[in-house]
Amino acid sequence: MTLEATSPGANYGSTASNSSFYAAMRILPRDQREAMFQIYSFCRQVDDIADSDGPRDERLVALQEWRNDIDALYQDHPPPRLADYVGSVKTFRLKREDFLAIVDGMEMDVPQDIRAPDMATLDLYCDRVASAVGRLSVRVFGLPEEDGILLAHHLGRALQLTNILRDIDEDAGLGRLYLPREALLHAGITSDDPNRVIVERALAKVCLPLAQRAKTHFEQSDEIMNRNKRRAVRAPRIMSKYYHAILDLLIARGFNAPREPVRVSKVTRMLILLRYAFI
Repeated sequence: MTLEATSPGANYGSTASNSSFYAAMRILPRDQREAMFQIYSFCRQVDDIADSDGPRDERLVALQEWRNDIDALYQDHPPPRLADYVGSVKTFRLKREDFLAIVDGMEMDVPQDIRAPDMATLDLYCDRVASAVGRLSVRVFGLPEEDGILLAHHLGRALQLTNILRDIDEDAGLGRLYLPREALLHAGITSDDPNRVIVERALAKVCLPLAQRAKTHFEQSDEIMNRNKRRAVRAPRIMSKYYHAILDLLIARGFNAPREPVRVSKVTRMLILLRYAFI
């Protein structure tokens, strides 16, 4: 995606077709599916702004324009790029503050690149860029309010921590380091230079506790999904199993340099889909 907005009436499914969540979205009924594609498209567009190499002040302006457009959407004056969202917002009672939280999360990377945030800041980042997406999603899936919010909290953090562990080298190439400062210092790593940290021999002492934190969030997510209707949790279950498989591969590979990328095999992806989609 470029910084250009998805046009009104866009095929949101094609926008999401390269997403690891695509299969999970495709199994949903049409109205839920379209709402999820819209949420995904929104996330992609604001993420593309944050990750672009444009001037930081221009990226901040572009993100503020998204905030203004979200406000207009909820004031019954949707701008063209959000006109298609009106039905989903009303049908699934999607909350303005969750869309705004996603923008706030993406913006955390813009004024300056995130480098070794403290744990509280990392958790806030995960809440905004992942759990806020989850809070929108669980409304679409039809989960009860309390369990939906809990599932978004835990599964969002599980997925984002897995992303962070998977993308250590890619993020370093962008000048970013999401590993928490407390864990780095505990491992004896005092630098916050991403390219220095990723070759530290003690890096596994930082990453393994973070992987365990992600596993705990996956376990708590499973507990929530197990007590809800199976059809309501099909999509988040597929997302969870896919990302849990990534986390297991990362742990098995290890975190010391050089690190080969990990990929969930096509067979494993198909087995996850067959087991959890058609229930």
